[in-house]
Amino acid sequence: METLIGVLVSRAAAENAIAELLRIPVPQESLTFLTANPGPAGEAKGGSKFMGACLGGIFAGTAGLSLGAAAATLLVPGVGPVLAIGIGAAALLGLGGAGTGAALSAGASSGAGDQPASTTSRGPLDAEFFRDVLKKGRSLVIVHTDSKQVAESACGVLDRLGLGTHRAGDFAGSGTAAKARVRQVNGVAIVDLSGRITMGEGGAMLRDTVRGLVDQGHKRIMLNLARVTHIDSSGIGELVRSLTAVRHQDGELKLVNISMPVNEVLKITHLHAVFDISENETSGVASFRARP
Repeated sequence: METLIGVLVSRAAAENAIAELLRIPVPQESLTFLTANPGPAGEAKGGSKFMGACLGGIFAGTAGLSLGAAAATLLVPGVGPVLAIGIGAAALLGLGGAGTGAALSAGASSGAGDQPASTTSRGPLDAEFFRDVLKKGRSLVIVHTDSKQVAESACGVLDRLGLGTHRAGDFAGSGTAAKARVRQVNGVAIVDLSGRITMGEGGAMLRDTVRGLVDQGHKRIMLNLARVTHIDSSGIGELVRSLTAVRHQDGELKLVNISMPVNEVLKITHLHAVFDISENETSGVASFRARP
């Protein structure tokens, strides 16, 4: 299963991204849309008429959404009202009750009125991360798919509209194969990454490396991105997966030595204010909280 995370600078940009994804077509049940700008569907400044029609179909419970995809405006603690569309959209925000699965369908048919939601345990992706992104004024488009072809097409859309990585080949060494080397420094597992953290080899390598460390009981992990030449929406998804995997084990994950291409992506998406980033290895290692 590929998880692609598009962080868009506005709701209008996110609507345009979803419009393109639906044209590919990406199945609607594979899409999740979160925004802290919950105005009427399709009325965000610059939003496409096509997306307005799509959102209208979602709210009406039509357009083939027979699998329980739903929409509602949720009142998220610390964020405020959030428009959440898609199967399990509210679960990504750590919310339960009226906010999960098909239970949202009632709100969808009534025009997505504000619904209070109760806090639940963390889901497969980290609710704290998504809340932080929304608080920064960004909108999120998330794609879950088992289809390599759909994932590749969707990644291209999210990269172009969200990450600005259409210049992927501009960076020296951008074709370098992804590699990972793990070393220990004062109880911290440091993963030296190099090459492309993208769909396929690089993303899978990052996922397997962090999963292996977590399975071995490591709770303090730092990703050294100094030699990463490119990261796409799939790579962002894997960073979030890694963060989630470590946090679920009551651990900490930090980023260090951000390379120029990665730094550009994090700044475009404002994720540099969401991830815990250290300027250098020494200060990063020292910043982990003490453990027995």
